[in-house]
Amino acid sequence: MEFDVMTRATTWDNVAALARRVEAAGFSGMLFTEGHQVPWMNIAAASMAAPLLHFSTGIAIAFARSPMVSAEIAWELAQNTKGKFRLGLGSQVKAHIVRRYAGTFDKPAAQMKDYVLATKACLSAFRREGPLQHDGGYYKLSLLTEQWTPPRHEYEDVKVDISAVGPIMVRVAGEVADGIHVHPMHSMHYIKNRLLPGLAEGAARAGRDPAKIDKIIPVIVAAGDTPEERALSVKEAKTTIAFYGATPNYAFQFDDLGYIGLRDQLRDCLKTGDTARSQALLTDEILDQFTVVARWDDVADRMIARYKGIAARLVIYLASHWREVDPKVLERWGEVARAVRKAA
Repeated sequence: MEFDVMTRATTWDNVAALARRVEAAGFSGMLFTEGHQVPWMNIAAASMAAPLLHFSTGIAIAFARSPMVSAEIAWELAQNTKGKFRLGLGSQVKAHIVRRYAGTFDKPAAQMKDYVLATKACLSAFRREGPLQHDGGYYKLSLLTEQWTPPRHEYEDVKVDISAVGPIMVRVAGEVADGIHVHPMHSMHYIKNRLLPGLAEGAARAGRDPAKIDKIIPVIVAAGDTPEERALSVKEAKTTIAFYGATPNYAFQFDDLGYIGLRDQLRDCLKTGDTARSQALLTDEILDQFTVVARWDDVADRMIARYKGIAARLVIYLASHWREVDPKVLERWGEVARAVRKAA
């Protein structure tokens, strides 16, 4: 398993400094989310500062841009990182796509399937495997003259991944994606009883081997040698689970585990701003289903025990403050990263 850091776009100087620290600590790569900034320039700056790292988007917002634009960006980043880039795509929610990006949002799983196939059609045309021709329900592409075709390079096998939670999108990943970005709020029950069977079903529809679909899994971790040292990260972990668990898209996992009605309780807390109650509702037993809470010396073993044989890449999720992390703490994470990579 590879071991990455999840971060958000910042200034180029900041991300370059962070990339150098991450590379020196022993991580495999960096995964960038797309929020208030696009990730592309940050990836370029980070890759020039730390050329040994791998880079991915987890996720870039697909429906906000043309499949051709996504393919062109991925092609350029693959070339300049010497093959150390993979494109991770996600749908976002309708309000953002329609009202923030002025884009089209219909049936997200069907639209995402078409988007991935259209992006792959562009990449195929860039490899000169044939003329550009994609005639899907949402995207139609048929014009790409040599003048407008990106030059070929040595790193043309560009991986295209998608994020998925629900059964329909998971099956789409199995049909058309090179990898799947698992949601950070996940239990092993979900992965083993919903995600993996759904991927296999989708792969069977397309005659693919589900074992060849990479699983990219962000993990919520609260590390520290004492309860006091773990307290802040435990609080952040509970806040994350409470936020996602209050919505029906993710909360079915509570029902699967027997925590019936927890979603409604967390939703009420979110509406009223009662963070103390939401923290209390998420007991240690529930927290253990969705996070790794452990002493530093046990973190790597816990992650390996959970994910070996399943994940291609693990990603530390609660990482919004990585550039401010104390060097000693970063070194502890580096020890975890090196142990996880060695175990693979």
